[in-house]
Amino acid sequence: MKVLVVGNGGREHTLAWKLANDSAKPEIFCTPGNAGTAELGTNLAFGAGDVDGIKGWCIANQPDLVVIGPEAPLCAGLTDLLEAEGIRVFGPSGAAAELEGSKQFAKEIMKAAGVPTSAYETFTDPEAACEYVRERGAPIVIKADGLAAGKGVTVAETVDQAEAAIRDALEGNAFGDAGSRVVIEDFLIGEEASILALIDGENVVMLASSQDHKRIFEKDEGPNTGGMGAYSPASIVTESVLKKVKEEIYDRTLAELKKRGIVYKGVLYAGLMIDDGQPSVVEFNCRFGDPETQAVLARWDGDMLPAINAVIDGSLSEGLIRWKPEHSVCVVMVAGGYPGNYEKGNVIENLDEANAVADTVVFHAGTALDGDKVVTAGGRVLGITSLGKDLPDALSKAYIAVETISFKDAFYRNDIAHRELRRLENG
Repeated sequence: MKVLVVGNGGREHTLAWKLANDSAKPEIFCTPGNAGTAELGTNLAFGAGDVDGIKGWCIANQPDLVVIGPEAPLCAGLTDLLEAEGIRVFGPSGAAAELEGSKQFAKEIMKAAGVPTSAYETFTDPEAACEYVRERGAPIVIKADGLAAGKGVTVAETVDQAEAAIRDALEGNAFGDAGSRVVIEDFLIGEEASILALIDGENVVMLASSQDHKRIFEKDEGPNTGGMGAYSPASIVTESVLKKVKEEIYDRTLAELKKRGIVYKGVLYAGLMIDDGQPSVVEFNCRFGDPETQAVLARWDGDMLPAINAVIDGSLSEGLIRWKPEHSVCVVMVAGGYPGNYEKGNVIENLDEANAVADTVVFHAGTALDGDKVVTAGGRVLGITSLGKDLPDALSKAYIAVETISFKDAFYRNDIAHRELRRLENG
C-alpha cells in the first residue's frame, strides 16, 4: 500500500508518523517532506503547491491514498484534480476549503447558519475600514481575507494598532492578494480551544480537544505565530461544550454548505473561544491544525487508516477512533527572530537523545538535510511531543527533551499549558 502525504511541516511529519505505524504498514511518500519524514519514507521534490506536479506523480505512480496536509493545495483544488483521476484523497474539495480560503466566505456561512461567532464587516477601502474601527473601538481583530500562512491576523489592543494593520494589508501589500480585503471582527472574550472533527459528508466525529498557544512570548504576549505549543485534552472543553460544538457549529455549518451544494469530506478544525461554557468560532481551518495535530494524534490509540478510509467512503462512525487516557504536550522550538526574519541552515544537535526521552517524539517542522546533518529550514523548527500519566508528567518529559536539543538562537515558550496548570492548582 502506497500513501502520499502532501506538505512539509510538523503536521505532515505527524501524519506520516501515525500512518507509518499503522498495522497495514503502508509505504510512505511525502512531498516535499522534511528531515523527519525522510526517516519514515521517501521525500519527493514537488512543493506542496505544485498541484500539477503532484497530479502527474500520482497518475504515474498510482498511490492508494493521498493525504493533503496544508491549506494552499486544498484551496487550489488538488482534491478535485486527483479525484477526477480516480485517486483516493483525504481532504475537502476546493469549494469546501473556501471555509479557510476566504474568511469572508466563512463568516457568511456562519451568519446564514446561525453559528455563534463574532460580529464582523469586510472592507477593501482603508479609509472606510479605519472609520469602522474608530466607531467600534478596541480591542478589535483585523484579518487578511485570504491565506496568509497564519500571519494575517492582528489582535489590536488600540485603535492605532488596528489602523496600522489595516493599512499594512490594504495599502502596504503586507499579505499580497490575501490581504487585498480585510475582515474586521469584534474581539471575543474567553479562553481558546481547538476541536478537530472528521467528516464524511454526513457524519461528524470530533477528535480529542486541545489548546494551542498562538502568541510568541510567555503570558500570551507578542505577535501571533502559527502556534508555539499545544496540549490535550483541554478541560475547558467539557461534555456540555462538546455537545454545543457538535450541534451549534458543525451540524449547522455542514447544513448550510449542503444548501449551497457543497459536500464536506475531510477534517474540519474549529478554533473556538469559550466564555462561560458557550463556544464561539474564531476561525475554521480545512485541515489538521499545527501544533494541535501533534498533541492529538499522539493520543490516538491504534490505527488511523480505517477512519481516513471511512471518511472517503462515507462510512465514518465513532467506533473507529479510540483515545489513550494519557495527557499529551507539544512544545514548539522556533528559530530566533520568528515570526519575523530568521536564519536558516543552522545545525540541530542531539535529536536522537531527545527522541530517547520516555514517551516522546520529536516532530520535524522547518528542517532539512544538509548531507548527514539536520539543519533549520523554517521559522517553526521542531514540535517536541510527550505523553504522560497526567499533564505535569507530560510537560516534564517534553521540556527535558526540549532542553536536550540545541541549535543557534533556538527559542521556545516555558509556559505551555499554563492555564490548565492553574486550574489544576486551584482544584
